[in-house]
Amino acid sequence: MDQLTFQALQSYLSLKYKEGRMSTGLFMKLVEEIGEVAEVLNQQEGRKSMSSDASLERELVDVIHYAVAIASINQIDLTKAIIEKDEQAAIKYNQSPNLKEFLKQELK
Repeated sequence: MDQLTFQALQSYLSLKYKEGRMSTGLFMKLVEEIGEVAEVLNQQEGRKSMSSDASLERELVDVIHYAVAIASINQIDLTKAIIEKDEQAAIKYNQSPNLKEFLKQELK
């Protein structure tokens, strides 16, 4: 299986949504997909009857798709932003290792 990076996904989604897609439209799709995640979780936890096509995996992929698409059309480098945000959180919550340190360990 091919490895997927945020950079590759962002490049792909920038191409896919280069023609006139606005952040607000993608955000509305994101909210819709988050609602579908909630539906699946409610079904899995017995609060709603199970639907035959319920798939947490597919709904989470849709959430990631639209979140990354919003970042892409707004020229946000998610790799950089995630690492920076994690570094701030690690300091705030006194956590170790932070993501940057973890990635360095993984590459050894």
